[in-house]
Amino acid sequence: MAKKLFIAAIDKNSGKTTTSISLMHLARKKYGRVGFIKPFGAQSVTYRQTVVDKDVALMAQVFDLHQELEILSPVVLAPDTTHKVVDGLISPLELQGKILHACAELEKSCDFIIIEGSGHPGVGSVIGLSNARIARLLNAPVLLVTGGGLGNVVDRLAMIQALFEKEEVEIRAILVNRLIAAKREKSLDYLQRALAGEPFKIIGGFDYQPILANPTLRRISNLLALPLQGSKRELQSIIHTVLMGAASTQRITELLQEPSLILATSSRDELLVTLAHLYHMPEYRDLIVGLVVCGATPLTPITQQILQKSRIPYMREEERTSAELYQIIGKDVSKIIAEDSQKLDLIRSLAESSLDFDAIDELFS
Repeated sequence: MAKKLFIAAIDKNSGKTTTSISLMHLARKKYGRVGFIKPFGAQSVTYRQTVVDKDVALMAQVFDLHQELEILSPVVLAPDTTHKVVDGLISPLELQGKILHACAELEKSCDFIIIEGSGHPGVGSVIGLSNARIARLLNAPVLLVTGGGLGNVVDRLAMIQALFEKEEVEIRAILVNRLIAAKREKSLDYLQRALAGEPFKIIGGFDYQPILANPTLRRISNLLALPLQGSKRELQSIIHTVLMGAASTQRITELLQEPSLILATSSRDELLVTLAHLYHMPEYRDLIVGLVVCGATPLTPITQQILQKSRIPYMREEERTSAELYQIIGKDVSKIIAEDSQKLDLIRSLAESSLDFDAIDELFS
């Protein structure tokens, strides 16, 4: 019988997928046959001509998973699914049956199975597929991923535990991610003391990594629906800072202290030309990830020519202002995709240095 581990999270965007990638990487070093399944997905993509959850598409690409995609992603929410369930057109038992069948098929070919939950533990309750319900159906103990902190974690955990206890699901461990490196030991110590009466184990996860939280140029291009011009080889470059190009050209150059995306209006010829030239200087090359050129005013022919000749990555937006784009980018939560090789390499490296897989494996035996 395959060993199963269910990854849930205290809230959405807590690091479930990063944890799945980490454990998948480590498990494959120990077990010959490792499987992955996301029983219920709320965000779909089309991959290999099949509609699957986006995280399933990511894991299938990164780890070259060969199982049928319907097995890895048995239930994917469509826009009208919840209404059809409430209207009685779709039975929750039918959906649960798909999940049970998929997991049973996976168990035939795997020794270790990673099950990733969706969103926070209550997501899917309206159709009878909360994380807790699925973990009970699959008889899988839970690894609960949290962020750092003390009060917020303990308080939210108090509510979440009730949901798992209702379904008689065992939380075996809490994996604490996004710890501040300088406060790591102190934070873990306080959490262990605050939760000393609980049956689960507290495990230290990754320290906070800006690289994992920050978007790539590809992400911004997709987010803004703007094609990238110039060098497309830089699509995987990670943006640490977004700068508004409203200050003087000299001031903008002084602000270039970490890899930056600069939002500049199309009338700022001096700034655009200067950045295009700086892009070819070694001391600035890594600090300029790219440009977003905003404004209805056409670029002058000479500025356009200089931008194209420099091969600096840039996007052109004629309708939205730089302020509007800045807000859109600021509200976005960067998600890892299969093309993010820098991030994936970092996750694998961090997994090997930060996580004791043998201890986790023993805990979930």
